[in-house]
Amino acid sequence: MKMNKHLNVKHLLWLCFAFLVLQFSITSCKDVIADGDTTFYTFTGEMVTDYLQNRNEKFSDFIEVLQRAEIYDLLSTYGTYTCFAPTNTAMNSYLQSRGLTSVSQLARSECDTLAFSHLIKVTYFTTDMNDGVISTTNMNDRYLSLTCDTDAQKNVKYFINMNSQIITRDDSVENGVVHTIDRVLTSSNDLLPTILEKDTTITLFCQAMKLTGLDVLTSKYLDPTYSCSSDSVELGILYHTGNEWETGFFMKARKFMYTAFVETDSVFAQKQNIRTIAELKAYAKSVYDLTYPKDAGLYDQDWTNRKNPLNRFIAYHFLDRLGNYNELTISGEVKRLMQVKNMDATDTYETLCPHTVVQVSSPSEGLFLNRKGVGANFTVRGVKIGAPSDSKKGQNALNGVYHYIDDILTYSTQTKDIVFNCRFRFDATTLSSDFMSSGARGRAGTATCTAFKGGSVKDWSFSDKTFVSVRNRHTDFDSYQGDEVVLLGQYDFTFKLPPVPEGTYEIRLGYCAMSTRGVIQTIFKRRSNGSWIKPFSTCGIPLDLRVNALNNAIGWIADATNTETNKATDKAMHNRGYMKGPDSIMKNGSPSFRNSAATFRCILTTRYLSADEDNYLHIRQVLENPKAEFAFDYIELCPKSVFDNGEDTH
Repeated sequence: MKMNKHLNVKHLLWLCFAFLVLQFSITSCKDVIADGDTTFYTFTGEMVTDYLQNRNEKFSDFIEVLQRAEIYDLLSTYGTYTCFAPTNTAMNSYLQSRGLTSVSQLARSECDTLAFSHLIKVTYFTTDMNDGVISTTNMNDRYLSLTCDTDAQKNVKYFINMNSQIITRDDSVENGVVHTIDRVLTSSNDLLPTILEKDTTITLFCQAMKLTGLDVLTSKYLDPTYSCSSDSVELGILYHTGNEWETGFFMKARKFMYTAFVETDSVFAQKQNIRTIAELKAYAKSVYDLTYPKDAGLYDQDWTNRKNPLNRFIAYHFLDRLGNYNELTISGEVKRLMQVKNMDATDTYETLCPHTVVQVSSPSEGLFLNRKGVGANFTVRGVKIGAPSDSKKGQNALNGVYHYIDDILTYSTQTKDIVFNCRFRFDATTLSSDFMSSGARGRAGTATCTAFKGGSVKDWSFSDKTFVSVRNRHTDFDSYQGDEVVLLGQYDFTFKLPPVPEGTYEIRLGYCAMSTRGVIQTIFKRRSNGSWIKPFSTCGIPLDLRVNALNNAIGWIADATNTETNKATDKAMHNRGYMKGPDSIMKNGSPSFRNSAATFRCILTTRYLSADEDNYLHIRQVLENPKAEFAFDYIELCPKSVFDNGEDTH
């Protein structure tokens, strides 16, 4: 059964009804600004176009841009828009920088770019945005960043793309919100290596990047083999999962995106007295000869070899996905409502250094890489990632973003043996770079789900009968981090497990049991040097995702006041191949997953994971029921050193 790419009449009627409901819910949004320094008003009956036209003396040039782009009429209809409106003064400055005197001198294509760069098809008030990027791209398919500063009177100032200040914010209109800005928004069309090389504070890093060939490796942008029909992109596929109907919209283009964590020249000098490329080479060798003793001295002059110490050093600083500051792990309202205080919000990603991962955690002090501990109680501080508001410089490229870091980042023996001697929990939406580079992961506060074609998801393969969609993030989902990868149809898919330090691990599936789920068979597979290693191993009997943990075969019992009784229950469940859900996750501020018989974990298998092989899980639906679903939430890889020695309940 192939998924139908065309919506029928019934589905269209349903979408129209849902659309009207959405309008009502969005246009009755916030009335008060949290910090109280600015008030916005609801202009009854006033659309974005009315707002601009009623202030024609301030916005006439921008109105002309919108009209020439033939988008002005669209902004007079119902919808959900964020409009960053540059004043005439801002437009005049932009035109003068181009050697022009009027909007009429701009080409039509330039008006299109200008208009689309200032519009987002989702309503965002400043109270909805965090330091970092706005979750939804503008209509020019580029992310806009929000940063903050304070003036001499300690008033908060908001900036878009670092340079454009919001001078009047959060003016609510019937079809969205208007923010007035003092400078026209522009975006760089440079690829990530180019924008890195233009930064005069990171010359040493860039020398090493070019020497090792990482600049070439991170210069891809669009996948020339990808295509998708317009109905799949614009109309999507209506589907049902859990208790909701949703629409999955396919990507118009498949993008290759990258994230770099970069030391400035001053950090190299301050931390290790490194001032030359020769000194950086020596430092990299001193670290990676210890981490990889079998390779010591074998590749020292072969700079583009992936086993060369300097190559490993630079490659470990790159992710093959888009990792904007506020999206490297959960933040904002989602973090507040779904993460309790006994562990920091954390995500782990594979780097471009083969078979390595880097961990991002967010204690109250900010974002850190490879930190060991919780909050201020740490044994390894880790490397702090600089917030966008601290840099005062645009760090977004056409195919990615870079972040400054305050210490030297390495995959050292300390990182491998101490920091990563831990339970890894991978949200399903992090298990492919395409889930993040497409913008599918996250999107809190929107109604946008992203569907994927076969062959467009790195590290995944799935059959023609499998529908794959990443759900937008909600605080009301019984899911880790509020989002899921939904698989429908007679699904049959395989995905790669992230690399972890060599050792014996329990591989666990965290899920929410529901009557609409399916029954799955899991198979463990290994791959080395591009070839599958046989035989493959079946992971126990099929798992019925419809059965909750109260079933006698699982043995869930609510926690008692007696700690020893709870430990006995945990041990009995573990012996049966199950575990309660973590007490560090909750839904919308409700009791934690540990206190629910519907949100728990199944130990799929226990395996020795090599440092040189790629490991995969193959999951297939064994019910003959194309409507049965799999809401893929998270995977855990827990080393024997942890589960054999008093693993915590978090």
